[in-house]
This record gives sequence, structure tokens and C-alpha cells, in this order.
Amino acid sequence: MSENLRLTIKPTPIVVAKNVLVPMRDGVGLAGDIYRPAENGEGLPGPFPTILCRTPYNKSDLRYIEIGEYFATRGYAVVLQDLRGRYKSQGIGQYFHTVNPHEGIDGYDTIEWIASRDWSNGKIGMVGSSFAAVTQVAAALERPPHLTAIWPDVTPTNNFFHQAREGGAMQLHMFWALFVHAQDELEIKDNPAAQKIVWDGLRDMRKLVMQTPWQPGKTPLAVVPRLEQVLMDYYTRGEYDEYWAQKCNNFEAFYPEHSDIPGFYSGGWFDPYATAMTDYYSAMAKKNGSPQRLVMGPWNHVGMRGDSTFTGDVDFGPSCVWGVAHYFEEQLRYFDHHLKGLSPEKDEPSVQIFVMGGGDGHKTSEGKYFHGGRWRNEKSWPLERSELTKLYLHSDGGLAAEPSNKAEGSLTYHFDPTKPVPTVGGSLCGLMEMPEDSGNLDDMWARFLSPVLKLRHVVGIGPMDQRESSHIFGSQSPYPALANRPDVLVFESAPLTEDIEVTGVITADLWVSSSALDTDFTVKLIDLAPPNPDYPDGYAMNIVDSIMRVRYRNSWEREELLEPGKVYPIHIKIAPTSNLFKAGHRIRVDISSSNFPRLDVNPNTGEAIGKHTHTVVAENTLYCNSQYPSAINLPVVK
Repeated sequence: MSENLRLTIKPTPIVVAKNVLVPMRDGVGLAGDIYRPAENGEGLPGPFPTILCRTPYNKSDLRYIEIGEYFATRGYAVVLQDLRGRYKSQGIGQYFHTVNPHEGIDGYDTIEWIASRDWSNGKIGMVGSSFAAVTQVAAALERPPHLTAIWPDVTPTNNFFHQAREGGAMQLHMFWALFVHAQDELEIKDNPAAQKIVWDGLRDMRKLVMQTPWQPGKTPLAVVPRLEQVLMDYYTRGEYDEYWAQKCNNFEAFYPEHSDIPGFYSGGWFDPYATAMTDYYSAMAKKNGSPQRLVMGPWNHVGMRGDSTFTGDVDFGPSCVWGVAHYFEEQLRYFDHHLKGLSPEKDEPSVQIFVMGGGDGHKTSEGKYFHGGRWRNEKSWPLERSELTKLYLHSDGGLAAEPSNKAEGSLTYHFDPTKPVPTVGGSLCGLMEMPEDSGNLDDMWARFLSPVLKLRHVVGIGPMDQRESSHIFGSQSPYPALANRPDVLVFESAPLTEDIEVTGVITADLWVSSSALDTDFTVKLIDLAPPNPDYPDGYAMNIVDSIMRVRYRNSWEREELLEPGKVYPIHIKIAPTSNLFKAGHRIRVDISSSNFPRLDVNPNTGEAIGKHTHTVVAENTLYCNSQYPSAINLPVVK
């Protein structure tokens, strides 16, 4: 527990009942730890409003104990619950990562069980980040009568678009995540040999992400066949089919069924679920009569709870920090209002966004690039006053508001799947490995901590200077700037004569062709700062990026391979952001065909997704002329 949080906790006594089995409608019992205000060692009768957190991670971890202690000392009952098939809950063999068809029903049954307790006043709020936010959305779609308010933080709401796949490619952070969920799988709890296979896989993560195509029964996840099957579904189901259409995979399709309750949605511009969180807020604000709120900061996944002023290699200043203490204080105020009927301390804005940028670009004492930024209150999302502005890509490398007037103009590069463009920062949950020097998992110190805490990042997360280096996975000597790679097309505006704020969803419309039957095109928006004494080569800060696997250019449900050499239009939805491009900076757009290991690499063969037998080098062309005016679309706020 952080020292700041300890200082805020009041000395009100509490009592905890461990591993109370809550019966589900099919007879499976889910284990919950119940925290209640107490006196003389006995739980007070209440009745109390309740905070519920349902998680696949151990409910006894410190991050969850903090929730129980914080709210129970402030007049709430708190229930922390292990999901079906996890830790102390029953239902072994019924856990399929996030593709759990029973998740919403289990949430409903748990909420209504709580409401039936003598110590409950019938008002229940849910909290939690990431997977513990997935469980909130799943429950709200079932409309339990006593679910009163939710605060989902950094959650996907559509696994096909937000979590497992993106633009037709697989997000490889889900490959790594399945190992994290396999290492504590109850089916191998008493099987040290199987556990070792999973941990050896985490030690070999760099090798494993390169050993595609993965085959059933031949990955370390084979020791937990259910989770290996989830991997194969994530990896090979490139088309949107009945699997992805399940309610547990696509919450968005079932939003009309969502409870009309207050919701507080929080996320970060460098979180992979920025699109999900902003779209979730917008849908609920439009659908529901109850109040909805949104907060988006310059954070990565769960970065809202961090105490650092920086994300990745970029510092945004002290105002961006929330931290655990403030996070809990805001949640307490929110639930005090909606679960206890207390008035809020002040009128709350519907939308709070952190507009990145405006800093002087010096190197901080922690070695970070100072980009700066500030908070701003808004009435809605997306911003009604933003104006869609097209910047056209020119064959001379320019980026301008005017399209090319040339009849001819294109740029061609070779995309070799064996030499992909390395991921230099960006939006992903994590891709981590167990370092070789981590010691014995059974040593005297390891027993005090989850071994997952020993993992270290393979890939940098968040904003970074777009340069290869010896410490970036996939980089090769002489470690060029990405702009100097022959397989990266770079388009830059002239130095800006005034500040330009871009706030909203970024999209791109490109005209492309390829020598291959299938290939990928990537788009990355960059804030290019001029040189200064600390950064003599300038600083190329990635803002947002995404990809299009072109066999899905016309439909996610049906693939269409390319006719080599034929020109096609493609539309790429990237992600929302809020960034002030400072006067003197340039707006830069990079076009390429890979971003590894954030996204899996297209073999360019046109074979079935995830089942290719070889790779080929593709000759990919981007067109930038009067007939084929490729452009990026920016929501500019005047």
C-alpha cells in the first residue's frame, strides 16, 4: 500500500470475512472477501452501500486489499470476488480469459445476492480497472436491479476491435497476457512441471512472438488447452464471425440493454482502450438519462493510478498525476453521492481531458522529454467545436492542407516480413518476459510476492522518440531513426506558425497498391519537435497509430485479396487523442507496413490468417496525386 494512501485512511475498525462462497444460479460458488465496518471486532449491522470488485487476478493482492480497506473504513461494505474458475472460486475449467459467456450472469447473481444481505442497503457500485472493468460492463448489460453506479477504468468493449485484434492484425499483448493467466490456472495448480512450461515460455517471450504461425498443441499454453484455444481464436479468426459476435466479445452490440445508471469512464491517450472508453462514454451519454462522466489523461494502461509525471519517455508535468490517493478520493466522492445520497462537493464537468503539449522540450532530471499539457473541462465527447481538417500526403514528403495538383505521384517501398519495423512506444497493455537473472521462483523472497511482479517489459509503452536503439526489441545496428528506414514513408508539414490543437478521433484515407495478394499498411501520427540543446536531433513523439490488413478493406466479415498492382482506397480509423502541436513543431505522418511486436506481421502470402506456410517480400505503393489524394484527417480545435 502506498504511503500516501495510508495517510488518508481513517482509523475506523473493519472486519473481513474471507472466501465467502456466493452461489450462482447453476450451483457454482464464487469466493468473495467481505469487508465491513466493525466495532469491538464484530461487523456492524448497517445497512451499508456496497462496493463490488470482480477480478480474475487474486482478490487477496494488495491492489484489491487497498479497495476493501479504503471503502470499509468510510462506511461501505466491500466485496472482492474471484471470478469463476479463478483462485478460491469454484468452476475449474470454465475460465476462457475474457471470452466468458457467464460473466454478466455471474455479476448479476453476485449483485443481487449482496442486495439480499441484512448488512446491505441495496445500493451497489462497481469499481476496477482492465479486466475488473470488463466485469462491470458485462454486469451492467444484464441490468441487475440493485446495480446503482459503476466506474470502469481502461476496459475494452469489443474484443475484435479493441483487444485481441486491430485493423485485422492481432495485438500481441494478448499472446503475453494468456501466459499470465495460465501461470496461475487452477487446472495446473498441483502440477509443477506444467507451471514450469508456462514460466519457461515467459522467459522465452522474445523468441515465442517470432515463432509464427503458432500451431495448436505446440505452444507452452498447451498445458492449459482452453487458454491455448483462446490464443488460436485470437490469432486465426481474422474475420468478424459468430465467435466475435458473442455478447462476451462485443459489448457494444448490446448497449441498448445496458442499465441506465451513473457511469464514470476513465482512460488514457496511450492506453489501447482509448477508443473503447471514449465510445462507451458517448454511447451511454446519448442513451441514458442518468449522469455520465469521462476523464482521459496522458496515461498508459492503468496509468491513472500512477504517481509519475511521465508516460514512456515523455513528461507531461505534475498536473497530470492522479495517483492512488486521489483516485480513491474521487471514487469516494462519486459513490458517496450516488450510493449514499450525499451532495457532491462541486459541480462536476461531464468530460475532463488532458490536452498534451505546450512544453519547452527540455530534458528533465529523470531524462524525459518535457512535453507538458493541461486539463480542460468539456461538455461532451467528441467535441462539437472541432473541425475535421484534411492534410494531404505529397510525393515529395510534404504534408499540407492542399492536395497535390500533379497527375502522377507515388512512393514505393519493400516490406520484408522478416525485417519488420520495430515497435517504438505506443498503446499496448504490456509485453513482458521473465528475465534470466530473476532467480529461483521458490527462493525465500519470491514466496512473499507474486512471481508476475518479476516480469519486465520487452517493449516500451507510451510516447517515445521514434528511433531504434540497442535496448528496443527488434532494432538492428546501426539503429536508425525510423524516419531513415527505407520501408517507412515520412510526410512532414512545414514548421507551424501557430499552435494547432488536435482533439478527437484520427482517421486516414489512403490510396495503395501492392505486388502481394495481401499486406498491411500502418499509419502513425507524430509531433516532431525542432532541435534544442538537450535534443540536437529534435524529438519525434508518437501520438497515435494503427493498421489495416487490406484483405479486410471493404468488410470485416468477408476478406477480399488484392489484385497485384491494382490501386485501392483504404480507410483507417486510428484512435482518439488530444495534443497541442506547438508553433515551430511539425506534424508528421509515417506510413509503413509493420509495427512489431505491438502487432503481428503479415506474411504477404494471402494464405489463411495465422496459417501461412512462408513469407514473401511485398512491393507496396502509396499514391499521392490529384487522382489518388491520400490524406490524414485531424479534428482541429480552433
